[in-house]
This record gives sequence, structure tokens and C-alpha cells, in this order.
Amino acid sequence: MLTLDKIYQASHVLRQVIRKTDLIAAPKLCPESTIYLKTENLQVTGSFKVRGASYMISQLTPEEKTRGVIACSAGNHAQGVALAASKYHIKSLICLPDGAPISKVEATKSYGAEVCMVKGVYDDAYAKALELQKEHNYTFVHPFDNENVIAGQGTIGLEILDQMPDVDAVIVPVGGGGLISGVAFAIKHLNPNIKVYGVQASGAPSMYASLHENKITCLDSVSTIADGIAVKEPGPHTFQYVKDYVDEIVTVMDDEISAAILALIENQKLIAEGAGAVPVAAAMFHKVPIEGKKVVCLVSGGNIDVTILSRVIKRGLLMSGRTCMLNIELIDKPGQLKDVSRIIADLGGNVISIHHERANEGRDVNGCFLRITMETRDYAHIEEIRHALLQEGFHIVD
Repeated sequence: MLTLDKIYQASHVLRQVIRKTDLIAAPKLCPESTIYLKTENLQVTGSFKVRGASYMISQLTPEEKTRGVIACSAGNHAQGVALAASKYHIKSLICLPDGAPISKVEATKSYGAEVCMVKGVYDDAYAKALELQKEHNYTFVHPFDNENVIAGQGTIGLEILDQMPDVDAVIVPVGGGGLISGVAFAIKHLNPNIKVYGVQASGAPSMYASLHENKITCLDSVSTIADGIAVKEPGPHTFQYVKDYVDEIVTVMDDEISAAILALIENQKLIAEGAGAVPVAAAMFHKVPIEGKKVVCLVSGGNIDVTILSRVIKRGLLMSGRTCMLNIELIDKPGQLKDVSRIIADLGGNVISIHHERANEGRDVNGCFLRITMETRDYAHIEEIRHALLQEGFHIVD
């Protein structure tokens, strides 16, 4: 049974394992609100998951510790379990989906765990872990639907209220729901007036769909850059806690998540993984009613695979109007490229690539197309450049 006392006990137990992460101001992310970031991306192992895993493992009996533990994860829970098991000198076996970032797989091994790669997504790894648990009599450390795990995650709620007692709203990532269950339980019991909003990726909206159906819903598939919250089905415990204590669940698209990751890098000098950036995306793109409010965005993790970071940044630049591609239809004659470049340069745009090709069949025989990619300040800047080109008589093909 989850209680506030259990969350306080978890906070005491975890003092020797975790760090109390900072709450930092982020005034540029959403000027309409006063935004602060709870920086769990700077936590030990780079994610909040070490809290729940460490507290659950600390509560095992000596016999359970002797048998060892098993877990499944997209990466962050794996690292938390591996580190906690090592601290208690317990064997750990982690089942990971084969699509988990290599960086997370290698980090899990570095904390002392044995790794079993499973074809599919998180839910396939979960099924394999249950199979191995029965076969070897391990103790299963659930990534979200266990009340000791939820209590460990709830310690973040205590820290937020200690650091900012007058907070109006807290925005939390949601995958299986363990993090928001613990945070919302702690906050609502101490101050029920504080709003708690959950955010899921639109490509993995299992909790969002379950709440709308008023029953636990299992998605056929999930697809999102936020691999840490790519969960097909919430648990019975977390579903009930979210129903009881969370004010609203919203979703954000991958392009919005990418823009949030980019904004955190540029404005806050912080690296967040997709799952960690979804609260910031919800604030930036006005998915929750926080105008004029003092708000904490819980940046849950920073373990993004560096091999996809450049792709995420590229998408973020496009989403925020920082880069733009224009396709311009021209008459193939001298001086056209010079005139286009002059207009863009005069308005402060920076051309970074050009592709020129002759018009295809059905077009003017003297026609050509100029495809320009340029760096811009924002969407207003793009519209300014488009308007100037149109004023000069150029035809922009959408």
C-alpha cells in the first residue's frame, strides 16, 4: 500500500544513493509562464529511474537478495537496477529491447549487470523477463507498476515542494506511469491545489488512451523518438493512481519533442533525452493551461544516444523555424541566383545549400528550379523572406 510515510522513508533510504537534483530557472522556454526545470537528467546514471529501483531493492529480504534480481527496460531503468544491485552486491540480469540505444546498453553493462537483448519493444522485453524470472527464481524489479518503485520516484515530489513550496503546476513525462504516480501522490497529499500534468509522446499514448477509454488499453504498436516512454500498456497500479491524482494527460509530437531538446541545449546548456524533454515540449507548445503560472518541468533523463542527436537537432531546427527550405521556380537566365541570394542576405538569412535543376516535362522549356536551404531566426523571419521574394516576382513552389 503506497503511503506518504513510505515515500518519506524512501527519501531517507536514498540519501546515500542519489543526489538531490537542482531546480533551475528557464525563463526563455515559455515566456508566458515562469518555468523551472527539475534536473533529473543530472541524476546518478543520468535518470530518475535509480530512485525507484534502489528503494525497491533496499526492501528485499536477505533470501531475495541471494537469488538476484531481473528487470526489463528501454535503458534507464536498466541502469538504475544495475547500479542499485551492485551497491547491495546482488546479481542482476536486465532484458532490453533490441532497439535500445547502444549507449544505454553499454552503460547498463558498465554498472555490473548481465544483459539479455530481446527482439521487439519494451513489452517484449517484459515478457522475456517474466519467463526468465520463473525459470531462475529471480526477484522481478518492475520499471513502474510496483509500489516500492513508485514510492522511490515519489521522492522527486517531496524535493520539488521543498525547493519551491509555492509552485502552481508540475509537468511530468508519462510512459508506464510510475514516475507521475509517485510525484502526483506526494504532491497532492501535501498540497492538493497544485496541478499535476502528464505528457506522453503522440506515437505512444497508452495512458492517454486508457484514461479516455476509462480502462487499461494496450496499443498495437508504439513509435517515437522518446524511447524511454514508449510503453504499450500502463499497469493497474499506475493507471489507478493517475486517475486519482493527475489533473490531465496530454500528448506531444516528435517534432515538438525535437524542438524542446534543441531549446534545452541552446537556452539551458542541458542535454535531455526525448522522454525527458516532453514536459518542456508541452509548455513550449501550449499543451497545458499554465499561462501566468509558476511551473516545474521534470526533465526525467539525459541519456540520449549521441548518434541520433544530430538528427533530433535537425528536426528541432525545422520545427522552430531555425532552418527552412524554399523551392523557387525560375526562368533559366543569368543573374537569377544572384538576385535570390541578395534578397535573402539583405534580410539576414544564411544560405547553407543550393540545388539547381532544369524544369521537367510539362514545364516551360526555359524554366528551372532552385532549391535553397537557409538558416533563419524563426517563422516570422521565414515569412519575411518569402514575402520579399514574391514581391520581386519570384514564384515559390510549396
